[in-house]
Amino acid sequence: MGEVNKKHNGIEWHRITTLMVLCLFAFATVFSVMAKKGRAVTRKVDEKVYLRHADELSYDIYGSHPDAQFLRGKVYFVHKGMHLTCDSAYFYENTNSFHAFGHVKMRQGDTLTLASDRAYYDGNDEMGHAYDNVVLTHKKSKLFCDTLDYDKMYGIADAYGAAGIKLVEGNDVLTADWGRYFSDTRHSEFYYNVVLTNDKGLRIDTDTLYYDNKKSLAHVLGPSTILSEGSKVKTENSFYNTRTEASQLYGRSTVYNDGKAITADTLLHNDNTGQNEGFGNVVYNDTLNKNMLLANYVNYNEKTGYGWATDSLVAIDYSQKDTMWMHCDTIRVRTYYINTDSVQREVLCYNHVRAFRRDLQAVCDSLVMLSKDSCATMYKDPIVWNEGSQLLGEKINIYSNDSTVRYAEVLGQALSVERLTADTTYYNQVSSRDMFAYFTDGKLRQNSAISNVKVVYYPVEESDTSVIGLNYTETDTLRMYIAPDRKLEKIWMSASEGTIYPITQTPPEKHKLPSFAWFDYIRPLNKHDIFVWRPKSKGTELKQEKRREAPKRAPITP
Repeated sequence: MGEVNKKHNGIEWHRITTLMVLCLFAFATVFSVMAKKGRAVTRKVDEKVYLRHADELSYDIYGSHPDAQFLRGKVYFVHKGMHLTCDSAYFYENTNSFHAFGHVKMRQGDTLTLASDRAYYDGNDEMGHAYDNVVLTHKKSKLFCDTLDYDKMYGIADAYGAAGIKLVEGNDVLTADWGRYFSDTRHSEFYYNVVLTNDKGLRIDTDTLYYDNKKSLAHVLGPSTILSEGSKVKTENSFYNTRTEASQLYGRSTVYNDGKAITADTLLHNDNTGQNEGFGNVVYNDTLNKNMLLANYVNYNEKTGYGWATDSLVAIDYSQKDTMWMHCDTIRVRTYYINTDSVQREVLCYNHVRAFRRDLQAVCDSLVMLSKDSCATMYKDPIVWNEGSQLLGEKINIYSNDSTVRYAEVLGQALSVERLTADTTYYNQVSSRDMFAYFTDGKLRQNSAISNVKVVYYPVEESDTSVIGLNYTETDTLRMYIAPDRKLEKIWMSASEGTIYPITQTPPEKHKLPSFAWFDYIRPLNKHDIFVWRPKSKGTELKQEKRREAPKRAPITP
């Protein structure tokens, strides 16, 4: 029985031993496969710099470079896809680096080369340092400098030197004290005394410039000047595309052009098309014609002479002794025969026009100014005030010479009202179909009323200017001649009918003409009041008169 157990135990132990061997073999096989896979994944890239060729090789273990191999004649190195050739070199195989001399050229891929008189390359850090007559060429870009540090791993080149640096990209030439070039993105950075020029007459002067070589897009920061044909830009933050000549200007930049300047929070300017578009606190100043435009949006083309502006708009004319301020919803400018001796401009101001000058105020719904005949036409309930006088009608035309009024006409339902004094209710009044006023040196010298003329006039004592009576007259034509000191010199009228009433015996209905209206509540009070639109009270609007129709002709019978 003991022998049987021993035999049985021996068989069991043999089986266990066999199973253990098989398991160990299986584990060994698995580990072997895993090890092979691991080596395939983690296989290291060869970091070593290799010398492929040199005409001569020597050592000097007792010299200044005991660890160096001295190479001469058609020296050729290779490192991780980078190829370098030169006339001679010191090769430090133990530190994976070398010094290269004479006609040094590094080539990476098919698009990037770095040429210099001498260079140092560290294969462990993948850093190259080029010196003297350095030229970095990448696709269409060429970078010239005295010293350049090139980080091959990240594709970054830092260029500097006593003579500064220069980048040539197509027609664009950039110079600076120092800069940086990114080969992966083809972006450049330039700092201090930066100048960008091209063959189109462009010149940009700045301290900091970021340049997109692919898009020919320059981003300037800091106090900068952009000069091009016909315009000058002052900016501290802008983008300029040298290919399309379009610029995006920020931070209160200003564009100057032929005596005109436009400033805004954001400006879109194009030298090629002449287009300007301003957003936010736009100031357009014409120093030649002495006028300004303020708005939150301005769009103007210098080459076509077409533009428009809106949003909190103010037009300012400072060509006279006193400044005129005008507000409306929108202004449009059209120019005809631009850049010729026959140039003409049309300015349309519409909705809620209000103007203020200390001696003159005006209100209307829309205004059209034509440079051809120096005429400004006011439409829809126009009213003009001059000191104590008020003038209104269906349409008012004002003709000027050098911004000085020389002639004015009121067409349709014309009414002239003059308040005698601020503390009285007496008004001199003239109503007619049309009125015409003539000015000399900006002062009214003659006023004429035509057709269905009605007059209410209050004579006054010369001694104390007290009102004597009321003179009511009806006539077909009336002419009044005024002295330079605004005193009435004489009156002429055609056949007339009139009545003079003592002031105490004047019928109440005779004090005011049927069309009388005094719109002091509409009148602009100052330059700030032009923004507050106050319409006429209900019932005081001008009546729409039906125009006479041409008589109908009887049909012609054969």
